[in-house]
Amino acid sequence: MVFRFYFGLTDHIVMVGRRYFCWKFAATAGHAAAEERSSLPLRRYARTLLVVVAALSMVFTAVTAVFFFSHYPQISELLQVTAMIRSEALEPVATGELLHGATKGVVAALEDPYSTYLEPQEYKSLSEQISGAYTGVGLLIELDPTRGIVVVTPFRGGPAYRAGIRSGDVIVRIDGRSTLGMRLEEAAAMMQGRPGTRVKLAIQPEGEAVGEIELVREEIRIPSVEGKLLDASPGTGYVSLTNFNTHTARDLADKLAELKREGMRRLVLDLRNNPGGDLMASVQVASQFIPAGPVVYTVSRAGTRSFEAQGEATDLPLVVLVNGGTASAAEIVAGALQDTGRARLVGEKTFGKGLVQKLFLLDNGAALKLTTEKYLTPKKRDINKEGIHPDIVVKPAPGEKPAGLGQVDPNQDAQLRRALAELGKAG
Repeated sequence: MVFRFYFGLTDHIVMVGRRYFCWKFAATAGHAAAEERSSLPLRRYARTLLVVVAALSMVFTAVTAVFFFSHYPQISELLQVTAMIRSEALEPVATGELLHGATKGVVAALEDPYSTYLEPQEYKSLSEQISGAYTGVGLLIELDPTRGIVVVTPFRGGPAYRAGIRSGDVIVRIDGRSTLGMRLEEAAAMMQGRPGTRVKLAIQPEGEAVGEIELVREEIRIPSVEGKLLDASPGTGYVSLTNFNTHTARDLADKLAELKREGMRRLVLDLRNNPGGDLMASVQVASQFIPAGPVVYTVSRAGTRSFEAQGEATDLPLVVLVNGGTASAAEIVAGALQDTGRARLVGEKTFGKGLVQKLFLLDNGAALKLTTEKYLTPKKRDINKEGIHPDIVVKPAPGEKPAGLGQVDPNQDAQLRRALAELGKAG
């Protein structure tokens, strides 16, 4: 890719130069008198342009040459291995396939489970999930170096959620195929498909035996914000954020305004099983509760950036629910509210994903998903792989599921019950 970039840029500059000179030649053929009057400035301009093009070409060629010779042993080894496979392997393999595999190997050498080469279909699948609408079973998954394909969270209301799959469950097989050594994107693509089709998952909850579940794929549409006043606790609002997208902050502001009109005096913010999403959405959400100061820091090669609270914050008494499915952008909000003392966290330790990835689209329709930043809480805690520990640890009783609209019952949700008790102390 480096070679292609440098040569491509140089060729483009040369092409522009050639077009200029071709145009100049055509112009002189029809306008000799004009050429006589302006030949000296044009020639000077042409000579200047030619010198610039030549200089740029030399620079880019020199950079390419330095790269090549600096890494000659590794490049030579790659060429030797490719040639040996081409000539000696039992089964013939196209050179293009070998080089494609080498490209994947470059990314794999990072040993980062979040950085990967995405085939065009895998990129399409990921883009659909990011958009918030896709056909599948409703699972967010991660690749754990020791456990394999692990469920971060089931999307509330989806087939997997209804079947009882939980955060932390390991997906052992998909349609009979072992997930051992399987890439994350490949596993996600296998679970997607046409609406109404079936997929069989072998699931192993932590500390339990493997069980098989057959799910029917359906279109997954995930509302970002859900909320209502709790009948069991007059004056208490309950708002659940299921993910973070570009509409989340606005939808949350609208929901809070609606609940205030209905008499809300205190709030439970439920971030359980929220897999995260857009970084700026998390900053905008936290800003609705934090009046000023940093919400999150991001650290990259370029240095450290601070994202400050913005907008008008509510001063309602607040408790936040978290669990092992609270990840990424949801952890940014939870960490900011905890570090600033704005809210107490109730529940279980969060997932611990403190890294930021960017997608780089490639010419062939594939993409590179690359970790480019990590984030820190306002007190500059690095929570990656560590998670955020709640102020009050409450584990759900066997058989309990986190609350969701239609089933918000403190009697069936120990974590919500404790959150209401904490808000009761605040008055």
